Amino acid sequence: MEESPVAACSRVFHKMESGYDQLVHWLHYLAPVADLAARLWVAKIFWAAGMVKLQSMTATVMLFKHMYHVPLLPPVWAAYLGTGIEIVFPVLLAFGLAGRFAAGFLFIYNVITVISYPQMGISGMMDQVPWGIFLLFTTVYGPGIFSLDYGLKKFWKYGKRMANT
Repeated sequence: MEESPVAACSRVFHKMESGYDQLVHWLHYLAPVADLAARLWVAKIFWAAGMVKLQSMTATVMLFKHMYHVPLLPPVWAAYLGTGIEIVFPVLLAFGLAGRFAAGFLFIYNVITVISYPQMGISGMMDQVPWGIFLLFTTVYGPGIFSLDYGLKKFWKYGKRMANT
């Protein structure tokens, strides 16, 4: 007996759906690795920028006086503050300690960078956009299970549970 075209299509779609469900199941296990990879990638970029600024604060201050136009801050303050942010916050982001706060702060810093340096051009903007997306993603969803935030939360809940018994 020959199978009807509708039954054959239904069988094919069922197999496709089953395969898709299996793929999603396995990708679910990769999500924490993707969270960590995104955090480390963006943290490395900001850290490297901070290290370059730190190597010559005189040059950094000159850049802030003549090229970067940070709103509301004198150039010297902006130079030191920007350098400090690019050194401290990437470490927090990489370790996932106060991960949402660090990512949110760096997201805002990224936006201020774009505003403060309009000469960046389209190629510079194309770098800033994915960093901003990853930072916004981490701000909204959190740093994931491979983070100190996750470990401390588990430890805190375990400690509270043990104290209540």
